[in-house]
Amino acid sequence: MRLAVLSDVHGNAVALDAVLADIVTQSVDATLCLGDHVSGPMDPAGVAERLMTLDGPMIAGNHDRWVVEPRQSGQGTVDRFAAEQLSEVQHKWLAALPATAVFNNEIFLCHGTPASDEQNWIDGWYTGRAAILPNEEWVTSAAEGINYPIMLCGHTHLARSVRLRDGRRIINPGAVGFQLVHGSPDARYAVIERRGGRWFTTLRVVEYDHEAAAAQVVANGFAAWAEVLNSGWAQSAPF
Repeated sequence: MRLAVLSDVHGNAVALDAVLADIVTQSVDATLCLGDHVSGPMDPAGVAERLMTLDGPMIAGNHDRWVVEPRQSGQGTVDRFAAEQLSEVQHKWLAALPATAVFNNEIFLCHGTPASDEQNWIDGWYTGRAAILPNEEWVTSAAEGINYPIMLCGHTHLARSVRLRDGRRIINPGAVGFQLVHGSPDARYAVIERRGGRWFTTLRVVEYDHEAAAAQVVANGFAAWAEVLNSGWAQSAPF
């Protein structure tokens, strides 16, 4: 079994198209999506249109909640922009996504941690946007009761794979649409594969026309996003 894992597209259809084209070359059996799909000032409706055609399980992230429910306290201007761009059908699709899912009885999907779509699991941040690996006790405790060999998360936009002492793996594929501290604008996703009873992980980096995405955010009135999209560095997220 060979699977693509996506997270944090954040409305960036240009990056998503590049990643989907790369996935075609990887001969995967399904594509799994970990949330924060449309909340970005590029092309939220275009992203929704593409994701709705995919064949694997898909969950919601914290920004998806904020797009769907305008009264939630976390919602920002970008979430409101995305909400205004989506069709009624796309709103219903987004609202119906679960917070977590299990695929093939061996892969657990969440956005942040199993308990919260706003918690960071295998990365600690954001003072000065420094990224650190949290302590082992916290990472392991957050996995308590999740008895699957593969656990997937997103939210931090940082690609990382962690193996617990009992052999379970926690994998963050990084962000498709919006880099924060990788130091390059390239899109990130993961390919996981089970061969001979063992799991293997590849964290993939895909170049795309980030300048086109940056032009979209400027045209849509969110110029603060342009520098981050073009550089892959951010002292603070411009949400």
